[in-house]
Amino acid sequence: MATQFEKLKTELTQLDKMGHQLYYSMCKECGALDEKTINGIEKAGWEFISVAEEYQKWYTKAYRVISQIIPERLSEFENLYKGDPKRKEITYVNYSIYDYILGLQLKNGYGEIKRSRSDAIPKMETQYKIVSSAKERFKSVLFDIKDILQADIFDSELDTSKELNKKGFIRAGGAVAGVILEKHLAHVCSLHSLKSRKTHPSIAEYNQLLKDSDIIDTPSWRFIQHLTDLRNLCDHSKEREPTKDDVQELIVGVEKITKTVF
Repeated sequence: MATQFEKLKTELTQLDKMGHQLYYSMCKECGALDEKTINGIEKAGWEFISVAEEYQKWYTKAYRVISQIIPERLSEFENLYKGDPKRKEITYVNYSIYDYILGLQLKNGYGEIKRSRSDAIPKMETQYKIVSSAKERFKSVLFDIKDILQADIFDSELDTSKELNKKGFIRAGGAVAGVILEKHLAHVCSLHSLKSRKTHPSIAEYNQLLKDSDIIDTPSWRFIQHLTDLRNLCDHSKEREPTKDDVQELIVGVEKITKTVF
């Protein structure tokens, strides 16, 4: 079942696409596109639609989404549609998308068109770009939420690691810190769309992947290698028992990496 975030993301993608279609369609209806441009738009996979029939549905949905994600742009978005209710004359600046839908145009005393539907094109362009910016903001908000939650979880788990080490459960404390390091490096690789060829990459493999992609420098790579050795001492090594100092060094190192490598 899709989460609310996933539903909103899908709706934003659809609204963004529809906003572009309304803009292109408005340009076509106003005769602002030549045949070559029209053919190019259609070949790119866009469809021309009736602005009068589709705009109101798009505006209602977009208005709700913008009010949730970028409320600071809501009044601007609304004014582009409604225009200035106190206007005393119709100008290029205050000609609105609502005027476009009504088919409003003005002529001067010589019968020449003074204000036409094409005056609404820049307003429609601004509106669809506001929706596009909402889509980008949404990605940023999700990223921020995910990272904040991730950081909180890691801090809590590191506290557990410290407590285990303090009470003499040295290997367990080191193992927990090692898991955090692995999770964090996997998270960083995911953020940068880096994928290992292995189904279950190790810390060393994540570390190498980040270095090869210039996400981390050589000193950081070596530092993580050292932390990996300490983690392996706690998890696998039979050569000697890890000490409290070993695990404390590992915990401090992992804490540093989670705060500086992203």
